Amino acid sequence: MASYTADMVTTTIAGNFIPELWSDEVIGAYKSNLVIANLVTRLNHKGKKGDRIHIPVPSRGSASVKAANSQVTLSAATNSVITVVIDQHYEYSKLIEDIAEVQSLASMRKFYTDDAGYALSTQIDTKLGTLWEALQGGTVGGDNAASWETAVIGGDGTTLYTGDSANSTALADAGVRGMILKLDNADVPMDNRSLIIPPVAASYLLATSRFTEQQMIGSGDAIKTGKIGMIYGCDVFVSSNCPTATGTGGGRDTDRVGCLLHKDALVLAEQVGVRSQTQYKQEYLGDLFTSDTIYGVGELRNDAGIAFVVPVS
Repeated sequence: MASYTADMVTTTIAGNFIPELWSDEVIGAYKSNLVIANLVTRLNHKGKKGDRIHIPVPSRGSASVKAANSQVTLSAATNSVITVVIDQHYEYSKLIEDIAEVQSLASMRKFYTDDAGYALSTQIDTKLGTLWEALQGGTVGGDNAASWETAVIGGDGTTLYTGDSANSTALADAGVRGMILKLDNADVPMDNRSLIIPPVAASYLLATSRFTEQQMIGSGDAIKTGKIGMIYGCDVFVSSNCPTATGTGGGRDTDRVGCLLHKDALVLAEQVGVRSQTQYKQEYLGDLFTSDTIYGVGELRNDAGIAFVVPVS
């Protein structure tokens, strides 16, 4: 009788497919839950060494009159450098004991891979959201209301948020136009602008005829994660990962923060994209499943975005 031992599919051979399956499911969930990270500049630093990326930022030059019989006018260069520190390493891990693996439904793996992708995407979006404080000359200081000193209120897009006086107002048409004017005056390109709003602000836009009329002219990219429409040429995205501004004034404890953002305002540098690994731990009689990512974030152009604050209700 012939022996097929050499050709049998063993657990060693089959095991080579397990990490890839888990990884694909995690990456799929991760990508489907990202909102803010999809709207900023992305730098692929995968497979490269180093913990810092230095990005040269040349200043804009100006044109000069060319006089007859004279040499050209040299434009002085005042270039600067932005440094992005790659210092963020986050992981999601589960130890699945053999008895749980044997007795549970296959949907258990689907839940954990979805949960891993959601957790990592939420963390990255939240990290980028903290940088909104730095826009327009601000300083990153946490979620306390006073740290949002350069944010404006949603009602008019020009009045600064004072925090303790709880002067935040609901997002209004005038507020959107005021913030757009701020970016226009800073010569920020009109394309690749996004209005990122917390869920509480979406209720206003969805009840505004100007918004619902504008979203009818959207292009085929309306399936982007979180996108609900377009207003004044800006794609509108809803994200539950928008920051909070915690204060004590006006009987409210927490306000929500949104942002009108051009993609050149912030940068996300990924050194290790979302990866998944599994390892059998005999001492625990179970499989250790871990997904992780290594990245860094930074501000590229200070005047290319403006944060705004709206009340929670």
